[in-house]
Amino acid sequence: MDEETVGIAYVLASAAGFGTLGVFGIVANDVGLSIPTVLAFRFGFASITLWLLLAVRGRARILTGRTLGWAIVLGVAGYGSMSGFYFWGLEYLTAGLVAIVLYTYPAIIITVTAVTNPRRVDRRLLAALCLSLGGVALIVGADPSGVDPRGVLLVLVAAVSYAGYMMGSERVLESVGSQLLSAHVLPAAGISFLGIGLAMGTFAVPSATETTAWGLLAALALLSTAAPILLLYAGLRRIGSSKAGIASTIEPAVAVVFGAVALGEQVTATTVVGGGLIVAGVLAIRR
Repeated sequence: MDEETVGIAYVLASAAGFGTLGVFGIVANDVGLSIPTVLAFRFGFASITLWLLLAVRGRARILTGRTLGWAIVLGVAGYGSMSGFYFWGLEYLTAGLVAIVLYTYPAIIITVTAVTNPRRVDRRLLAALCLSLGGVALIVGADPSGVDPRGVLLVLVAAVSYAGYMMGSERVLESVGSQLLSAHVLPAAGISFLGIGLAMGTFAVPSATETTAWGLLAALALLSTAAPILLLYAGLRRIGSSKAGIASTIEPAVAVVFGAVALGEQVTATTVVGGGLIVAGVLAIRR
């Protein structure tokens, strides 16, 4: 296979991995694992995996100074905040709906850009923004009894956090490789949730006999975090960010299908149409 085909396959596999996050999160909640426990272990295991890989490749090094400070901020206030609100939203919405609403983050980036630098925004981007926001409005408004507004609000906050993380990362990546940055962002996020869990008394290490809990934590860290990140980087090197961004739009669809198959989540016509509008907006923004 040629490099482009391999790169697209890597990105599709990455998106599929990220798409499993919601289902594993819901099951983890069902077996009694708190959000701080899940995220502390998720980021902890994923951090170990990334650092081992960097060490094997001879690229492991500790960031210093302002760069380290930014990595910590991105981990705590960006990726960590997004993950916390994402998992909180899973208590009110299906895994598929959470993934769909989170995918409004490109539209949020466009909104921020329109305010801070209007010259960079044209009519096509505004139309893409309207598509994404229209999709959310359709999902929430068409069946308000079936969609908890609290969940939508929580996931929209997660999308805002993720948009901030993406915009902040863009500057840091000018001087630091993406894998090395992630190797600092993930432990910063994990330590923050460990602190939150200890402070609130909600962090708990599963016993050795709780094999289901340990299996879920391992799946969240490896299948839904570390592996997708590494696959995405491998794909980016081969096809670039624009094509990778377009290929990754299958993530909400994977989440919807996986939720329906694994958890029996209902997939309504409204969800399909609303999700389609959001994805269409994202594709327009990518182009």
